Amino acid sequence: MLLGAIRHAIVRSRTDLAREAEIRSLRDCYASLTLRARELARVVSGLLNKQVGDELGISEITMQRERGQVTRKMKAGSLPGLVNMAAKLRLAPAPKG
Repeated sequence: MLLGAIRHAIVRSRTDLAREAEIRSLRDCYASLTLRARELARVVSGLLNKQVGDELGISEITMQRERGQVTRKMKAGSLPGLVNMAAKLRLAPAPKG
């Protein structure tokens, strides 16, 4: 019984440490983004490229290209990956307007 509790605590500790390392890595990637790149991350709030582009005064094509750069810098691989990262970082959607 005691050994089982110790094993459980070790497994939980490893899981927590891995989660903390992942969050630390995500924070480092996010910190490396420019303010402009962080604005482009509005797409994670569910807005379309065109909508974000309109808000920022850039074309949809430029928005797509720059979103791709943000995705690469964050090492997300895809927009859904970027959305998951934003959720893990608990990023609030950027204010509209």
